[in-house]
Amino acid sequence: MSDIKKPSLLQSMALGGSAAAFAVNFTHPIETVKTRMQVSGLGIGQTVGDIMKGEGISAFWKGIPFGYGRELSYTSIKLGAYAPVRDMLGAGEDDKDSPIFLKFLAGALTGGVGSVVGNPFDVMKTLAQTSKGSAPLGTLVGNMYRDQGIGGFYRGVQVNIMRACVLNATKMGCYDISKGYVSETTGWSRKDPRTAFFSSFIAGFFMTCTVAPWDMLRTKLMNQPTDKKIYSGFTDCAMKTVQEGGVLSLWRGFLPIWARFAPQATLQLLTIEALYDVFGFKGI
Repeated sequence: MSDIKKPSLLQSMALGGSAAAFAVNFTHPIETVKTRMQVSGLGIGQTVGDIMKGEGISAFWKGIPFGYGRELSYTSIKLGAYAPVRDMLGAGEDDKDSPIFLKFLAGALTGGVGSVVGNPFDVMKTLAQTSKGSAPLGTLVGNMYRDQGIGGFYRGVQVNIMRACVLNATKMGCYDISKGYVSETTGWSRKDPRTAFFSSFIAGFFMTCTVAPWDMLRTKLMNQPTDKKIYSGFTDCAMKTVQEGGVLSLWRGFLPIWARFAPQATLQLLTIEALYDVFGFKGI
């Protein structure tokens, strides 16, 4: 296995972005429901019913162009750059004695950097998903720039960075570690799709547990009207959310978040592993 070449940073990022852009076609509707639930406070059944009744099935894919932009920027870094950065930190598959925390550090670093690059797409995607009108995407972008300038596209960037660090550290760290345990327990190789499937599903669950509160706050900050601010920042948003709904309200939308994260993590990781294999590269 040692003679299998590793992808360069740019090659791995290109494959990571491609894998994510493919997966988002299937997970975007779930995220639309999750985002509407976080904003409205309604249950999953009523949210889905309201969208179907008032806007039609196509509304589940609202903002998908911004979704593609997000995956090709943010996720190309957080997913594609993980393995090269992990290896640079000395925590690769061949580094058997390396501390486990280095895998989580690699995930946090790539997630944090990716979130800064992809924040404008995140903001516009959130606004598009929560909009119940049919305004063109260009109008949404124009309104944001008119009302808040370039800074408006980076609203919520602080919580987005924290969310991305927690999310990607959990996702990639748990996935990487789980691959080792699954492989040892079952006898399957690390490249076996079954190993990737079960490892990514495990990672998806732990992602949901750690990321749900950050996801809630990010949605609220990014969904503020373009012409005014409801929250002065991350701390203000967190305090008002807890005051209004209690601590557990930070996990509102847990099921749709998990319903998105589990298949999203599985699709992204299975796809990038398949692409690594197609191009003759060593997997994660």
